[in-house]
Amino acid sequence: MTARILVVDDIAANLKLLEARLTAEYFDVITAATGQEALDVCARAQCDIVLLDVMMPGMDGFEVCRRLKADPQTHHIPVIIITALDQPSDRLQGLEAGADDFLTKPVADIALMARVRSLTRLKMLGDELRLRAQTTREIGMSDALIAAIADTGRDGRVLVVDDRESSSERIALALEGEQTVEIEGDPQEALFRVAEGDFDVVIVALSLENYDALRLCAQIRSLERTRMTPVVLIAAPDQNARVLRGLEVGVNDYLIRPVEPNELKARIRTQVKRRRYTDRLRSNLQNSMELAVTDGLTGLHNRRYMETHLQSLIDQAVSRDRPLSALVVDIDYFKRVNDTYGHDGGDEVLREFSRRLKASVRGIDLACRLGGEEFVVIMPETDAAVARVVAERIRTKCSATRFELGRGARLLDVTVSVGVASLNGPQDEAATLLKRADVALYKAKAEGRNRVVADAA
Repeated sequence: MTARILVVDDIAANLKLLEARLTAEYFDVITAATGQEALDVCARAQCDIVLLDVMMPGMDGFEVCRRLKADPQTHHIPVIIITALDQPSDRLQGLEAGADDFLTKPVADIALMARVRSLTRLKMLGDELRLRAQTTREIGMSDALIAAIADTGRDGRVLVVDDRESSSERIALALEGEQTVEIEGDPQEALFRVAEGDFDVVIVALSLENYDALRLCAQIRSLERTRMTPVVLIAAPDQNARVLRGLEVGVNDYLIRPVEPNELKARIRTQVKRRRYTDRLRSNLQNSMELAVTDGLTGLHNRRYMETHLQSLIDQAVSRDRPLSALVVDIDYFKRVNDTYGHDGGDEVLREFSRRLKASVRGIDLACRLGGEEFVVIMPETDAAVARVVAERIRTKCSATRFELGRGARLLDVTVSVGVASLNGPQDEAATLLKRADVALYKAKAEGRNRVVADAA
């Protein structure tokens, strides 16, 4: 896994040592000797992760970390504080400043690399989601980032998986008042609870009896519903090798017993915030995908979606020797509506027509707005005779009840013309099917509008 690591330390020897260790593991390394220099590098989006010393002149590492996490442009960059400070209060201060981890010098190579790889993997996943969810805004100013900065990391749902009652109760007591904690003493039942419970964090005791805790962690990572759920290990001091293995299988964080309550709370808050941030990114991505294939005015699928899926529906119908039909629908004299009532009035007609159209077709039918006042309905498993019945239903739904404008202030007669075409055989393609339906539509208009005409081919 390649990544660009920013190492920040005012002592040149420390910079060279960390640079050599990271370069040997094939990371791309850049360095900074001051806090301001580090902030400038991060603002230019030139690194994937920051290794940050605390004791520096001018601006210390805690302040650098706070500024990085408060800035929407750099909030997402993981920060590991590496320092000679070893008091619990120092560790807590670093975590509360927003650091993703706090390591005390001297740090073993294997532990440092495992942590760097774990956080780099999470950061790259987040980068992919952020880029894919981007629409018209700058990524750094997205709603997800703004919310993440304001998030306190409290009021999450936490599942503790520990078969020792005294241990799980101590963890629950430490988190009381900040998180909603549930306890599961049966590791085999835990996976089902995680999958069904929508937890923000899962805490797993590494010393489970008669069950491999890392296997449970790997199973949580393998399920689609729980793949993004943060997992935190609670380990004994002699279980470092197992902790490193846990980081390799996807564990997000760990604590060594005896667990310091304030550090536990700080690390769980960090994981809750990360889970919520990821959920917001995924939600933004889903919304962006929906916007890309949906007509904003009517809520129907748009032309892009239809063009993408129509040929596959035709191929499926041909391979199964099943019928398929298409309707092209046009609102009659729509220009008069815009000229008389303005575009707001025209938009009201389009929205109301779309509601009536959706009410006239099945869930498996593909209803799309091509643009302007023209619409298409693709109907799998539908022959020409049934398609004509559906087209008449759409026409009647429009002509039988007048359209309301301005919340009932005006009533408007609206009619539609419909062209119908059905699949002729394996030689048919999307373009030819729609062309025949379009020709039938023009015939309906030529014959006086407010009527259905079927393709005679």
